[in-house]
Amino acid sequence: MGTALNRLRPVSTALHATSLGLVGLCLALWIRAKTVDQEERGNAERRALFVGLWPLMVWLIGDTVREFEKQ
Repeated sequence: MGTALNRLRPVSTALHATSLGLVGLCLALWIRAKTVDQEERGNAERRALFVGLWPLMVWLIGDTVREFEKQ
């Protein structure tokens, strides 16, 4: 496991960047939800909230991978 992560050293940086990108995606989906009509708004808001749960998980995975990279 350690040797595979050593070959993929910038993985933690990519995961942290992905996490920040997901925050932007969540904001974009939330703003878009405010532009759709009332019938579709609930679905669009739920989609934005669902995507909003991902950044923390991806960030923590990046932290875990970084700890393995240090070893």
